[in-house]
Amino acid sequence: MTIRQPRYSKEEFAQRGDALYESQIRQQVEEGNHGKIVAIDIETGAFEVADDILPATDRLFERLPDAQPWIIRIGHRAVHRFGARSLKKS
Repeated sequence: MTIRQPRYSKEEFAQRGDALYESQIRQQVEEGNHGKIVAIDIETGAFEVADDILPATDRLFERLPDAQPWIIRIGHRAVHRFGARSLKKS
């Protein structure tokens, strides 16, 4: 098992990942992929799209074993949601 260590602070991860997503990746993946996961290598800009985090990051690591992945859920502000979901009654 490979033990990977982050090479950047949490703040730099977020800044790099968000910048890459907004400037290079969003326009390539957003249409037809709402709710899917994008794993982005913050050093190269390489990315993988999948339904869940593990398949996206696994595929990214297959391509780039030393990747530093930033995870984004397409069309959402966060990857995970905490708390109860509001249910709209008709």
